[in-house]
Amino acid sequence: MIKGLTITPPVLGRISIGRVIQKDGKRLPAKDDQFTITSQVQNKDGWINHPLDEKLRANNDGKLRQIPVRMLFNDPELNLRAEYTLFDRQTGRPLCVGDGEQCQRRTNNGVETLPCPSPDRCPLAQGGACKPYGRLYVNLSEDDELGTFIFRTTGFNSIRTLAARLSYFAAVSGNKLSCLPLQLTLRGKSTTQSYRTPIYFVDLTLRDGITLKDAVQHAKAIDAELCEHGFDQAALEEAAKGGYSNSCFEVDNDGLLDVAEEFYPVEIGDSSNQQSFNHGIATHNVTSIEQGLRQSVTAVS
Repeated sequence: MIKGLTITPPVLGRISIGRVIQKDGKRLPAKDDQFTITSQVQNKDGWINHPLDEKLRANNDGKLRQIPVRMLFNDPELNLRAEYTLFDRQTGRPLCVGDGEQCQRRTNNGVETLPCPSPDRCPLAQGGACKPYGRLYVNLSEDDELGTFIFRTTGFNSIRTLAARLSYFAAVSGNKLSCLPLQLTLRGKSTTQSYRTPIYFVDLTLRDGITLKDAVQHAKAIDAELCEHGFDQAALEEAAKGGYSNSCFEVDNDGLLDVAEEFYPVEIGDSSNQQSFNHGIATHNVTSIEQGLRQSVTAVS
């Protein structure tokens, strides 16, 4: 197996609650009040909708705000990947990935392990350069039971909610998360930071009309049936862990620029700040970064 290549679940398409629009000759991220399911194919106008999008939309009166899903793994952290990530604005490639304690950073000396004091205290992350980056893998198609659709998000609301739901459902089902009948649900809320306008985030719930008691009983029955047929869920989980641990940098070449556009909209900051930031990243001034990190860690401790 190629070393340094992260092996993630096979992706058949994408789930999003936003899109990139053209405004004054610039490509800018725009939020939406519904889900969109796209394929792996794009044209001059963007990603082409997956046939499942039209099928599910017809069952939701045109607005797709609920998507029935199945988790591929019982371990919540295999379904949802989330870290603090700093991306190169030009290529969209991750330069630094951390969990709030340690980070892996690309430098002139290769990939180095450094302290990660979180974006608020990291000198390299000032100005919103580093943000949470979550990827949720879910199964939508019975035609490919090991294929997934990926939902990417940089929002704390979605990441925090999905992480909580996954861990709770895994706990109450006796670690049978992959057998539960679940759905992605789009929710809205208003905050002072949003100036009272609705912002949308993704939640994970039981499918409509199913109680928690029924869902757990259903999951146990499905798990027992799979075991009788020789399905090895534990081996699947170990294979997934091995693929993830092969590298700390998960790179999807097809979606690099989409991620960069969402992380760093053109309208944020003036051109001089953008150029200064890009130059600092490109030169990888490791010495000053490490000094700043040590000062930050010392201040925290």
